[in-house]
Amino acid sequence: MAAELPASPCVRECCLDGRTDTCVGCFRTLDEITGWHAADAAEREQILARCAERRVAYQTIHQALRR
Repeated sequence: MAAELPASPCVRECCLDGRTDTCVGCFRTLDEITGWHAADAAEREQILARCAERRVAYQTIHQALRR
């Protein structure tokens, strides 16, 4: 039985940051978005881990800017 692939983190709020080519909805880079369907389970897990790191960094920066 094949392992189930991780689901896409897409939240249908696509908006690319022009400086980083990162979606501020799901926090994937443009390359990660376009390569998602070809990625195997391990690659998808790596992408999801990077997304989580980017989300935390984004939230930290934007919270600091609001102060």
